[in-house]
Amino acid sequence: MTAVQTFTPDRPAGAPPVLLLHGFASSGRQDWVETGIAAELAAAGRVVVVPDLPGHGESPVPAEPAGAPEIAAALLALTGEGPLDVVGYSLGARLAWELPELAPDRVRAVVLGGLSPFEPFAALDVAALRSAVAGGEPGDPMTGMIAAMIAGASGGDPERAAGLVRLVEGLRGTPFEPKGWAGRTPPVFVAGAQDMMTSGIENVVALAPGARLVTVPGDHRGALAGPEFRAVLREALGPASGTAPDAASGPVLGT
Repeated sequence: MTAVQTFTPDRPAGAPPVLLLHGFASSGRQDWVETGIAAELAAAGRVVVVPDLPGHGESPVPAEPAGAPEIAAALLALTGEGPLDVVGYSLGARLAWELPELAPDRVRAVVLGGLSPFEPFAALDVAALRSAVAGGEPGDPMTGMIAAMIAGASGGDPERAAGLVRLVEGLRGTPFEPKGWAGRTPPVFVAGAQDMMTSGIENVVALAPGARLVTVPGDHRGALAGPEFRAVLREALGPASGTAPDAASGPVLGT
């Protein structure tokens, strides 16, 4: 079962809930609670749903590899059956891309931050990653980097580390190869000016007619933590009317 934090506003705005999806080797608390984003959205009258992805935070370790569409379907189920807005960062943005494919009539405004235009796990050798996580030599810089991220996220727990390797294996088996945006509303993309992970994101933006790309200060982590990212959310998620804003108009969240 997925661990979820739900933030309920004192004065509901009458708008759909906002689903916040965090990045790899992070958690809902790190990406959305500690940055103040969840609290700001709740203060604007939104119900905010903050899950921990499989193997992350307080969520249980996945027993088997699961692909991105399967994970996305489970995340979608957390929000009931009505419309929702979605904000994803890094891996969370990659999973958010899947949601309109599964429920185009439910997904309203979408913000995709820190999205890599290619599948970062595609070139990984899972056996080599598993060995590196267990203390072996990583063999190449990419494997070493992912192994270090897993070590940090697992807190030294070998079971949790093994579960994150299984997560990587499942994502590797369903690589991010976007063909077109399935949503009813074009998304807003956010990239850090110093974030090399998002290099080439313009190619993905072009797949969603009407989409905007907003560049904010910072590297991959710094872009999420900065005030400019929160300003983009205030604009992109629109007024508390329950209708998706036009991507170019930029209305302000809440009142």
